[in-house]
Amino acid sequence: MVRGYVRVSTTRQAEEGESLETQEHKVRSQAGVLGLTMDKVYIERGVSGSKPLRERPEGVRMLTEIEDGDVVIATRLDRMFRSALDALATLEEFKRCKVKLYFLDLGNDPVTGNGISKLVFNILTAVAEAERDRIRERVTEVKADQKRRGRFLGGRAPFGWTVAEGGELVRNEQQQAAIVKMRKLADGGKSLRTIASEMQSEGFTLSHVGVKEVLKADTMRSLQRKIRSAS
Repeated sequence: MVRGYVRVSTTRQAEEGESLETQEHKVRSQAGVLGLTMDKVYIERGVSGSKPLRERPEGVRMLTEIEDGDVVIATRLDRMFRSALDALATLEEFKRCKVKLYFLDLGNDPVTGNGISKLVFNILTAVAEAERDRIRERVTEVKADQKRRGRFLGGRAPFGWTVAEGGELVRNEQQQAAIVKMRKLADGGKSLRTIASEMQSEGFTLSHVGVKEVLKADTMRSLQRKIRSAS
């Protein structure tokens, strides 16, 4: 089958830019130039290009319905993709399925075939790697900032602490008192199983492994406090 894909982000873009009707006419004409007949056009109305193709209503419909050996035509690369990561993943999938993908702004060769495809893939690979690096950097920066602010980074709150609405870790005084008691029992030579049994009798659901982890985390926090105070 021959499939077309057209998209505009907003009503204003449809009126002032390349309208859906204009794009549809172009992809149908291109099918004729290639000696093909357009079977179906997926019309994406009011969807931002920042959304990956498989998260758009018509985009995911097209990807679900597409079959091996199909032809897909779009007017421009940025009508279908804005992210190099998204583009590269989709193009690799199309290549495996022998789907030919044409963009009018890239000439009459399919980007999943020969000729221009090698250049396109090389460029997309480089840009995608840069995108991955930026994403990793942003995630690292956000986590570092959250850590400095005392924000919880996700998962289950550590024993002795509660996650506040703003994401900050705040002391759970009852559990903090239990940690102090566990530390005293451990320093007094009590086994982890004995300490766990004592904690369970006081209503804390901690196994001997859990006690070990709590004491380990408490030791690490104590060391961090000493380092901060020394600096």
